[in-house]
Amino acid sequence: MLPFLGAFVADSYLGRYWTIVVTSVIYLLGFILVTLSASLTSLKQAGIFFVSIYLVALGQGGFKPCLQAFGADQFDEDYPEENKYKSSFFNWWYFSICIGTLTGFAVLTYIQDDIGWGLGFGIPAVTMAIALLIFLCGTKFYRHKLPGGSPLTRIVHVFVATFYKWNVSTYQEEKNVYRIEEKEVSIFGPRRQQLRTDQFRFLDKATVEDELDHECKTTFNWRLCTVQEVEEVKDVLGLLPIWMACLMYGVVFAQSSTFFTKQGSTMDRKIGTHFEIPAASLQCFTSLSILLLVPVYDRIFVPIARRLTGNERGITMLQRIGTGMFFSIISMIVAALIEIRRIKVAKDNGLIDLPNATIPLSIFLLLPQYVLFGIADVFAMVGMQEYFYDQMPDTMKSLGIAVNLSVVGVSSFISSFLISVTEKVSCRSKGGCWFTNNLNKAHLDYFYWLLASLSAINLCIYIFLASCYQYKNAQKDISNEDEESLSGRPLLPS
Repeated sequence: MLPFLGAFVADSYLGRYWTIVVTSVIYLLGFILVTLSASLTSLKQAGIFFVSIYLVALGQGGFKPCLQAFGADQFDEDYPEENKYKSSFFNWWYFSICIGTLTGFAVLTYIQDDIGWGLGFGIPAVTMAIALLIFLCGTKFYRHKLPGGSPLTRIVHVFVATFYKWNVSTYQEEKNVYRIEEKEVSIFGPRRQQLRTDQFRFLDKATVEDELDHECKTTFNWRLCTVQEVEEVKDVLGLLPIWMACLMYGVVFAQSSTFFTKQGSTMDRKIGTHFEIPAASLQCFTSLSILLLVPVYDRIFVPIARRLTGNERGITMLQRIGTGMFFSIISMIVAALIEIRRIKVAKDNGLIDLPNATIPLSIFLLLPQYVLFGIADVFAMVGMQEYFYDQMPDTMKSLGIAVNLSVVGVSSFISSFLISVTEKVSCRSKGGCWFTNNLNKAHLDYFYWLLASLSAINLCIYIFLASCYQYKNAQKDISNEDEESLSGRPLLPS
C-alpha cells in the first residue's frame, strides 16, 4: 500500500521531484540506521532495527512509483520523436533494474554471508547516497510536472455529479456540455486535453449544465464536471479490467522464487567436484535472459515490427502484455514436463521416500523455465509498466506506476490463497496432497498444469478485453504556456 501513498502525495501535493527527494532521504536514513544497528553492539536492539526497516519501507514506497514516472516525464508526448524514445525508456529502465538486482544478488549475498551484515547494509547506503547526489545535480535540467490536486476528490466529484444528473436526457447531454478546461490550467498547470469518448457514457451526464448550475455561486460545484474530469475517470475505470486480467500473470510470476527453488534444492547442484551452487541462484538466469533480450527487443524487434505495423512502438502495449502472458503459459508447461521427469528419475533410483536425497539430475535442467520467464518479463512486465503509466490521466502518472506495482503484490496474495485452497482440496482426494514436505511425493506438476490452464483461460479473457479497450485520446496541453513548455524545460516548481 505504501507505493499508493507515495504516488498519491506526489500527484496531489508535492509533485514527483520533491517526493523523490524527501522519500530518498528517508530511505537513506533507514539504511544508515540499519547499518549502524548491524555494526555496533550498543545499537543491536530490536526497536532500532524495526524503526530502520520501517523507514526503508516508507522511503521505498515513496520514491519507487515516482522515480519511473519522473523519468518518463522527461519525454514530451507532443513530439513524435520524443514519444518514441519514451517507449524505449521503459525497456532500458527494466534493463537497469535487472542489472541492479543481479549485482545485488551476486555481490551483496556473498558479502552478507561471508564478511558481515554491517558491510552488506553499508554498501547499499553509500550507493544510495551517491545516487541521490547525482539525481540532485540534474535538477535544473529536468522537466517538472506540477501536482494536480487530489485525484480522489476529482473521481468522487464525477460520480456525485453523475448521481445528481442521472435523469438527464441524451439530447441535453449533447446540447449543454460544460467545458472550462482553460480555467483549470491556472490551478493544476498544463496538461493534455482529452477528447470525449463513447465508453462509460452514463458518466457524461455529469458534464450537463442546467439551471441550478447557473444559479450556483460557489467556485466548486459538486453537481457539474468538465469533459476533462469525466474522461479522466473513464481512463481509470478502463484500466481496471486489464489490471484484473494481469493478476494471473503475477500469480505465475510468483512461482519462480518459490516452487522453482524447491525443485532445484532436490537436484544435483554441483559444478565440478567441490563447488555446489545455491538452488535460488538460478533466478539469476531470468535476469540474465532479460539483459540479453531487452537490447534485442528495443534495437531489432521494434524497428522491424514498426515497419510492418506502422505503430511507433512496434506492437501495441496490450499486444506486448498478451505476448508475455503467452510465454508464461509455455513456461508453466515446460516446468510441468520437467517436474514429471524429476519425479520419474526419483522413482527409478528408489528416492521417493528420501526427501533429503539428491536426485541424479542436473539443476540446470530447470534453466528453460527460468529463461522463458525472462522472455515473458521482457514483454509483459515492461509492457505493463508502460501501459499503466501511459493510459493513466496526466495528473495521475505516479499512481499509474503504483497500480502496476500492485499487480505483483496482489498476485502474491492470490498465489498464497490458491495454494492453500489447492492443498485442502487435493488432500481430500485419493491422489494425495499436491504439496508435502517430501517434494518427491508431491504433485507440483499437477499444480503447474493447473496454472497453465488458468493462464490460458485468462489469456482468452484478456484478448477479449484488449480488443474492446479504447486507448486514451488526448491532444496537446490545454495551456497558454504551450510555447514555453515546448521550447524549454520549466523551472522547478516552488
